[in-house]
Amino acid sequence: MIVKDFTNAIEELAPSYYAEDFDNTGLLIGEFTTVVTGVLVTLDTLETIVDEAIEKKCNLIISFHPIIFSGLKKLNRKNYVERVVHKAIKNDIAIYAMHTALDNVYNGVNGMMCEKLGLINTSILIPKSKTIKKLTTYVPKANAEVVRHALFDAGGGNIGNYNYCSFNINGTGTFNGNEDSNPTIGTPGVTQFEEEVQINMMFSSHLESSLLKALFKSHPYEEVAHEIETLENVDQQRGIGMIGEFEIAKTAEEALRHVKSVFKTTSIRHSQFISKDIKRVAVLGGSGAFAIDQAKAAKADLYITADLKYHDFYKAENSIILADIGHYESEQFTKELIHAYLTEKFLNFALVLSNNNTNPIQYF
Repeated sequence: MIVKDFTNAIEELAPSYYAEDFDNTGLLIGEFTTVVTGVLVTLDTLETIVDEAIEKKCNLIISFHPIIFSGLKKLNRKNYVERVVHKAIKNDIAIYAMHTALDNVYNGVNGMMCEKLGLINTSILIPKSKTIKKLTTYVPKANAEVVRHALFDAGGGNIGNYNYCSFNINGTGTFNGNEDSNPTIGTPGVTQFEEEVQINMMFSSHLESSLLKALFKSHPYEEVAHEIETLENVDQQRGIGMIGEFEIAKTAEEALRHVKSVFKTTSIRHSQFISKDIKRVAVLGGSGAFAIDQAKAAKADLYITADLKYHDFYKAENSIILADIGHYESEQFTKELIHAYLTEKFLNFALVLSNNNTNPIQYF
């Protein structure tokens, strides 16, 4: 196994294409062609994590948070970032970071929060826009089935809980090749009328190159007529935050006790209780103040996130409980998610779940 095998698997779960623009995801240190001796999965990459990787003979660290977030101008080991990068390079350890790429998928960070809380009827809180595209192409009737299934195999035609989705229209295509053409059907210089099928298929934006490769490989024509357009449709599988429901409504006290128990936190900073039971719950791992309005618009009774400032709590306005459970606490189960996913993908490989607690915040 090489590093590329593992990064390819990670891209299937959380394509870096959907990471936020400000983020720094992907392979931060190392080469894709390096043979992997072992993989260490962690939430953060600190010096203690690199030491753990060395001790456990892991030369690939898969981390949720990126250790390199902004540009590095020097590597003098004067701060924790420089020391981590220096030690990783010195010991030939590759580092891959997922961060907001994993935030923005249905079964990612926020999906895990919902699962741990026991929420049902879950959906994305803030769906990403312009992440769905549509391919239109024209294929001779005799080849339509082959081309259609090649596109399906490349990931096209998936809409929410459905796959193999396409729309097909029968019609007549015309073409006339010049003297340099080599048509599969027809003769250069003669206008050809061909019974064709127009195939329309939606696909996730990050699959565009794979879909086009499948189209060109399976299509019989020398020149493949096709169109791609970006759609405004809401993507049900990608976006930040999630919202769901408790199966049975809880009082505010019961809800916060449950949250406190699930996330193993000693305290929760929260806004005033509201005068109704808690049924609908929004979650967003990490810093989530920016999504307070969306949680309110989604009629959430409780919004669980982290890093709320003093004035953020005023935004509750007695219509929702805002609960800050801590940044680390909200994302603590993420490394379990990554480890479980990779273990299923690579059954006979050494995948180590870091036992280091990287929470920088202590409570007195």
